[in-house]
Amino acid sequence: MVKLHSLFPSLEFQERFHYAGELGAIYHKHQTTFKLWAPTATEVVLITYPSGHNGIGHAHPLTLDKNGVWVKTLPGDLHGVYYTYRVTVEGKTQEAVDPYAKAVGVNGKRGMVVDLERTNPKGWGRFQRPALQQHQDAIIYEAHIRDISIDPASGIHFKGKYLGLTEQNTKGPGGVKTGLDHLKELGITHLHLLPVYDFYTVDEADPSTKEYNWGYDPHNYNALEGSYSIDPFNGEVRIKEFKEMVKTLGENGIGVILDVVYNHTYLTDNSNLNKIVPGYYYRQDAYGKFTNGSGCGNELATERSMVRKMIIDSIMYWAQEYKIAGFRFDLMGLYDIETMNQIREALNTIDPSIIMYGEGWTGGHSPLADHKKALKGSMHQMPGIAAFNDDTRDGIKGNVFDQGNCGFINGANWAKESVKFGIVGGIQHYQVNNHGVCYSHHPWASEPSQTVNYAEAHDNLTLWDKLAASVNWANEQERIKMQKMAGAIILTSQGIPFLHAGMEFLRTKYGEYNSYNLPDEINMIDWERKMQYYDVFEYYQGLIQLRKSFSAFRLPNAEEVRKRLRFFDGYDEHLIAFTLTNEEPKLESLHPWNKIVVVHNARNFDSEIVLPQPDWVVVVNGKKAGINPLAKVENDRVIVPARETWVLIDSESL
Repeated sequence: MVKLHSLFPSLEFQERFHYAGELGAIYHKHQTTFKLWAPTATEVVLITYPSGHNGIGHAHPLTLDKNGVWVKTLPGDLHGVYYTYRVTVEGKTQEAVDPYAKAVGVNGKRGMVVDLERTNPKGWGRFQRPALQQHQDAIIYEAHIRDISIDPASGIHFKGKYLGLTEQNTKGPGGVKTGLDHLKELGITHLHLLPVYDFYTVDEADPSTKEYNWGYDPHNYNALEGSYSIDPFNGEVRIKEFKEMVKTLGENGIGVILDVVYNHTYLTDNSNLNKIVPGYYYRQDAYGKFTNGSGCGNELATERSMVRKMIIDSIMYWAQEYKIAGFRFDLMGLYDIETMNQIREALNTIDPSIIMYGEGWTGGHSPLADHKKALKGSMHQMPGIAAFNDDTRDGIKGNVFDQGNCGFINGANWAKESVKFGIVGGIQHYQVNNHGVCYSHHPWASEPSQTVNYAEAHDNLTLWDKLAASVNWANEQERIKMQKMAGAIILTSQGIPFLHAGMEFLRTKYGEYNSYNLPDEINMIDWERKMQYYDVFEYYQGLIQLRKSFSAFRLPNAEEVRKRLRFFDGYDEHLIAFTLTNEEPKLESLHPWNKIVVVHNARNFDSEIVLPQPDWVVVVNGKKAGINPLAKVENDRVIVPARETWVLIDSESL
């Protein structure tokens, strides 16, 4: 075949070789058809195996069909048969796993033909992802499958496994609820799981392994990671377990969000993608060298039609087969805008409530033109997609790359506008001075639903560790006040709130910045801390209850935010106060409300606030949060103590 690699980026190549049909092992009870897109190959041979890790393979040559697709149909019920492809390109033959494999053997070395009907738990056909009226109704909680249950004191039997999140009535130290029961008790709506597709670095063959990885090292995009399964040798088992987990969470009102990493793969030259069509799937520079916008050695060329198709097909598969409720895109700035919009359009055909959000930046220089990148500053071109708000993240606590740098909660005098930017959901608001926002000097969100507000995530120091490093003069009680205020800012802001697992009871990683491969002792959720800091847990629980109860904190669009949210003038850099007003026509809400006042007093002294009217009920103060009255304010002034958030609701509403 003609050498085509020089034509990969061209429209001519796309028109000649784009294939719109189904790829992979297409299973039917009486036959399976294997389809592999490999337009530069001169020969493709299917190798079938009796198991995922040993046994002698049997060769079945494929036939070149149209648009560069090679095809072979084998008779019989092939469920449980493992397979690879031997692909010859320019005289070099390599064995690779099917990029469309939906199941794999141990360590992902062989694909597996699977009858997905056999993997469905009882009642799966009737099960639906939890309903979500609008994206900003979500309260997202980010966790790692292993972290949440591996603590010896978690009370969970299937520690570090998918099934660990199906167990109920689990108890930790002091009888605190753990695992699934903790998530229900906290009140979150969505569980964001760090990568659960098959990643490269943990040895699945050793069930007692203490190897650890976050999973940002993709191996097989459409298959599940086996180290979280009780039987990683049988490709069917992990699917059953994962579906059981999704179903159990969903039946308890919690949708599952997947962290997806289509921006790069762990291997480059020797990746499955590059063995099958060398050079096509990855961006290169003018000298043919792989570019490294991910910081991990390569970046996928999402703008190429068959790369885009692979990503969209994969997303649709996860959404349809596993009833996934959302997707978080790692280094979203490495994706082209058109691909992101096509993913959104495809998901809308399934369920428009499926959430899409990602990191609106890259991990390094990419040859993709800036105006084509799905960056934070391009969100106005991507309706229905959200980005992480690092402006407000660092405004709250200080720069994540400088442990001594402080933000609003820990005393900085520069951060007020960055926090206000998150409070309005990253949109244009006449009372936010965008020139004072730390990174973005213009509002990048068209709608509040495009902004994900957060104070910590799996990357960098936890908030508790950041406070320990940046304000070592403060005692524990002072730092707890700051931690509570951070949660209060996130959960009373417009947009989508995002919590990192354990921050509700002061999670620590003992000062580690990047724990992606560190031991369980660093990464695990330490359930004893929930018992130790139960008042902080209850505070976050109350904030979540408040947000869910009052539509004021999740207004439907930018126009409503600009209409109903007003900041108080006249206070310094260390105090933010605002009102939310429910004028006619009144917005629907679980609890009625007319007017709400929120005060974040980061000053080191008590502050008097002049209220817009008399007669208020306090529902959040420095000690407690929720929807129950804590105190009454009969006049039009209130004293808010140092380093406390107060929320007041007009007395007619309660």
